[in-house]
Amino acid sequence: MSNIANTLSNLLHQTAFFNLTVGNYVMIVVALVFLYLAIRHGFEPLLLVPIAFGMLLVNIYPDIMAAPEQMENGVGGLLHYFYILDEWSILPSLIFMGVGAMTDFGPLIANPKSFLLGAAAQLGIYAAYFLAIIMGFNGKAAAAISIIGGADGPTSIFLAGKLGQTTLMGPIAVAAYSYMSLVPIIQPPIMKLFTTEKERKIKMEQLRPVSKLEKILFPIVITIVVCMILPTTAPLIGMLMLGNLFRESGVVKQLTETASNALMYIVVILLGTSVGASTSAEAFLNVSTLKIVALGLIAFAFGTMGGVLLGKLMCKLTNGKINPLIGSAGVSAVPMAARVSQKVGAEADPTNFLLMHAMGPNVAGVIGTAVAAGTFMAIFGV
Repeated sequence: MSNIANTLSNLLHQTAFFNLTVGNYVMIVVALVFLYLAIRHGFEPLLLVPIAFGMLLVNIYPDIMAAPEQMENGVGGLLHYFYILDEWSILPSLIFMGVGAMTDFGPLIANPKSFLLGAAAQLGIYAAYFLAIIMGFNGKAAAAISIIGGADGPTSIFLAGKLGQTTLMGPIAVAAYSYMSLVPIIQPPIMKLFTTEKERKIKMEQLRPVSKLEKILFPIVITIVVCMILPTTAPLIGMLMLGNLFRESGVVKQLTETASNALMYIVVILLGTSVGASTSAEAFLNVSTLKIVALGLIAFAFGTMGGVLLGKLMCKLTNGKINPLIGSAGVSAVPMAARVSQKVGAEADPTNFLLMHAMGPNVAGVIGTAVAAGTFMAIFGV
């Protein structure tokens, strides 16, 4: 009987109930909230579902993220190996290739002024950088945190890994993806605050047709120009433009389909679960995380404001030909930010169609955020 009792006692004490901290239970609740938002309200479910589930797993079974040296048998946890691909910047770069294969740069080519709006929306990145330094973060940590303002999860992960800020990668990534999913909630009040109803009703002229040659040359020219100026952007810009060249060349349909579908979704699963699994209670529940979340929100708000304000200036300079709302799409949450511009514009005038005009700044924002990350890497000699 004693052997049976010991066996049952051992089994009982091996359950998670006897090993979890209060912090673990808090993180489990956070994970469940994220799952609710993703499934019930459709907030970026492709991102939030794997992130939330990875968060759930690591707070129930921490060893799933254990490094080999932490385990008696020398074999690390499953999600540890996924996470290494984040640290090595492999998964973020592959995500960019998939994004490129899915993206039509036609609206940006047809209206090159969109580059300015995409650049203006990076204001949040630089504002957050200086605020982070004021809050006590060192230069590299501040740079990694500030990229949240671009609303670009892969770039946030990429830069955190390159700058050696792996301890902050989990909070940074979760904040970035959370704000990406909350674009429809965060942006409209800011957009309405800085625009008048008359401006929101402005109808823009139809974009000119873009030739196939222009679409083929665009990724090649952008790669050469940007990577010559900032070689450190090559992993992101290079993969983004390679994916787009697959799409626009028309001669590698199999590669386009693989990059934009099967490979893209495999990478999203690996990246999402590993990022979520980096948010153990010990790593996530601290003052630094709260600061990162606050800075991310500030950065995102400033980015939206920067794009809208430049849109207002361009509206005046063009005698009302540009609707300032499209400037808010300069953050690189593709295509959700462009859809929000369309939605807010349609609220002012149901016959207004801004989506294609907003896609220009939106895809310009992807390039702009990658350039901002490359600038920080150049500054710190990475």
